[in-house]
Amino acid sequence: MEALAGAAGWLAANPLTFLGAVGDHLMLSLVGLGLGILVALPLGVAVAHRPRLAEAAIAGAGALRTIPSLAVLAALLPLLGVGFTPSVLALALLALPPVLVNTVTGLRGADRAALDAARGLGMGAVRRALQVELPLASPLVFAGLRIAAVQVVSAAALATFIGGGGLGDLVTQGLALLDTGRMLVGAVAIALLALATEAGFGLLERHLARRMGGA
Repeated sequence: MEALAGAAGWLAANPLTFLGAVGDHLMLSLVGLGLGILVALPLGVAVAHRPRLAEAAIAGAGALRTIPSLAVLAALLPLLGVGFTPSVLALALLALPPVLVNTVTGLRGADRAALDAARGLGMGAVRRALQVELPLASPLVFAGLRIAAVQVVSAAALATFIGGGGLGDLVTQGLALLDTGRMLVGAVAIALLALATEAGFGLLERHLARRMGGA
């Protein structure tokens, strides 16, 4: 109870600091996730029906998944320095594997009869991918987006170690200053953002499934 009281007291005394940290955290997460999607989604579409490239892409994504987020941040540090840019690039790399793997898997598992019908209608490869394959693969692709979003929101806390800002600053400052209230506010806010992201994407995913089922 004392810790909760300390957190409430710190939050009441520092609302603007808290809101600024939340804003920075959301900006890091949104930009990092957006960049990851912009790379992974077109790449997945491009390699899905090229078996060797698809296998190489999935293997590369699997290898990237094994690298700890903090190690990615440390690797970017000598190349890009500290601040927003290296933090966003590290988060984009974290978002890339689930989106890429799910896109490739979803496209490769698309209904062959629907694809044959699209070819019979004279659709080219690009039009077929956009109008037939991606809609068929959308539940699996969206699941990849959901995983990536939750991972990015959680890992954005580590951006504090290279000057990226966000809610991780409150945690590290609280530890350094032995300020339990500040630390608890940052930690709880990170957890709540991750849970809200999971819940929000879950609702969207169920809505998409209902629309696909009713189509």
